[in-house]
Amino acid sequence: MSAIDKVWASADEAVAGIPSGASLAVGGFGLSGVPIVLIDALNRTEVSDLKVASNNCGVDGWGLGVLLEQHRISRVTASYIGENKEFARQYLGGEVEVELTPQGTLAERLRAAGTGVPAFYTPAGVGTMIADGGLPWRYDAEGNVVATSPAKEVREFEVTQPDGSKVRKPHVLELALDIDVSLVRAAKGDRHGNLVFNKSSQNFNPLCAMAGRLAIAEVEELVEPGEIDPDEVHLPGIFVHRVVELTPEEVQRKHIEKRTTQETMNK
Repeated sequence: MSAIDKVWASADEAVAGIPSGASLAVGGFGLSGVPIVLIDALNRTEVSDLKVASNNCGVDGWGLGVLLEQHRISRVTASYIGENKEFARQYLGGEVEVELTPQGTLAERLRAAGTGVPAFYTPAGVGTMIADGGLPWRYDAEGNVVATSPAKEVREFEVTQPDGSKVRKPHVLELALDIDVSLVRAAKGDRHGNLVFNKSSQNFNPLCAMAGRLAIAEVEELVEPGEIDPDEVHLPGIFVHRVVELTPEEVQRKHIEKRTTQETMNK
C-alpha cells in the first residue's frame, strides 16, 4: 500500500461533504468521458444550488441532466446547450442561469484556474456581445430577460501575422473560473492520482480536474503506482485528491447521444 493513497471506497463517500452552493467543474465532451458515477452519487445527496462549469449539460436523464432535472443546478457556464431539452426549458423559463462562452475560452478559463492565472486576454468574442455585454443570463417565467452579461475590458495588443508582419488587434479580458470541486472520469489511474484519458475524453477532463480546489476522479482501471509510464500520464496526481475505482458494470454504463446505423447491402 502506498503512503500516498488517494483511493476512496465508493463514489458516495468521495462526494460526501460537497456543500450546497458549491461551484463544480464537470469533465466530459458531449457524452464522452462524463463522470456519471460521481454525478449519480452526488444526486443521492441533498446538495442543491450548484454552479456548474462544463462543456455542456448532458442530455435528458443522463449526465448532468440528472442533476438538472432534480433542480440541483442554479447556474451553468457552458459552450452550448446541446441536446438537453430540459436545460433549454429551464433556461428560457427562468429556472436556471446560463453563461454561454466560446469553447476555447471556457477551456482556457479552466486551465487558468488550475495554473493560478487570474485572468487573460483573448481575441475570441471581440466585437460581439461576449465583449460588449448584453447576453441573456437569466429570464423570468414570462420570458423577459432579467440578467445579462456585463461588458468586458478590451485592450489592443501587437500580434505577429502569418506573413511576419505586426499589427495591433483588440483582445477581451476573461477571468479564470472559481471552482470548488471537480468531477472527472479517466480510463486509467493509479493510487497517487496520476490519470490517463481515452481519446476525446481528454479534451475537458484534465482542465476540469486542474481547476478544482478538490478534484475527484472516477477511473475505469486502477493500477498501482509505477505501472503507468510517466510519458503516458495526461494529468499528474498533484491535481487529483480523490480516486474512485469503477466496477465492471459501471465501466460499461456509457451512453450514445445519437445512435446511427446503416444496413449493409449484400453484394
